[in-house]
Amino acid sequence: MSLTSLEDYIKYKKRNNSHFMLVDGMSTLMTENAKNCESMNFHAFGLRWKFNIRLDLVKDYLSAYLTIADEKCTGSNWGVTCWFNLSVISQIGDLDICTASVFSFDSNHVSWGVSSLISQEMLKQKFIVNDKAVFCAEITGVIPLFLNVIINTFSPTMGTAERVKLMKVPRNNSRFTWKITQFSSFSGESHSSYEFTCGPRRWYLEMYPKGYLEGKGNSLSLFLHASDFVSKAPVEATSAIYKLRVLDQHKRNHHEINTAHRFTSNTRWGFNKFLELGELHKASNGFLVNDAIYIGVEFLSMATREYL
Repeated sequence: MSLTSLEDYIKYKKRNNSHFMLVDGMSTLMTENAKNCESMNFHAFGLRWKFNIRLDLVKDYLSAYLTIADEKCTGSNWGVTCWFNLSVISQIGDLDICTASVFSFDSNHVSWGVSSLISQEMLKQKFIVNDKAVFCAEITGVIPLFLNVIINTFSPTMGTAERVKLMKVPRNNSRFTWKITQFSSFSGESHSSYEFTCGPRRWYLEMYPKGYLEGKGNSLSLFLHASDFVSKAPVEATSAIYKLRVLDQHKRNHHEINTAHRFTSNTRWGFNKFLELGELHKASNGFLVNDAIYIGVEFLSMATREYL
């Protein structure tokens, strides 16, 4: 089945109160550190939801979870009883793998799902075609309770679908290093690198030499910013798995932290307490040499999203 016909098939199968997620790049999902793929927000019965698939919760199995993400569901005086189906959709005419559940969502339980939806082996053999797989969350009934009053006026919502494109970042374009000289003479609270391009977006690093928030006065703070898209591209969130690091200029024993984040427009993600100032200034660590420091980022994989 070609990608175009697969997209048409998904559009044809869309049902009220459902959201389809076509994951293009399953091999990337199944081999990277953060084995998690989250959908965009979608609406069903007047409420906002999202669902995600995970490959790291139960050994050799794929897990699937539905999360309520509506702004009305804040505080403690709310509850939503929900019937839903989480599915892996067959692309070759065999039966879909589906689990039906009924759970009550509240402030203590915003996510429910199934930890062993399908084995990874069966997923590879029967549900991944041309490195693509299709997943679906369908909500068949909602009983919302807000401020201890049951609301029965929520109507069905038209189904939606998205494509998630997962990609490994080519090694020759995965790293950016920012050299900062005269580090001790920096004035001001924060400093930013120039923009660089990786994948579909432009990015830059932001560093607080004397720390930010809980890191102020005790740590160097470091963040990665997502800027504009390089060209006309999906304008939804870009997910990235990456490493932030301060380089050891002597022994290559770099200080680095692996992290993952879903970047929307002009957002950042990093660490208020990235590296303790005592460790930064310790000569034997090689982080600060002749008042120069090297700060870097390495991208492992990215994901872009667009509606079908």
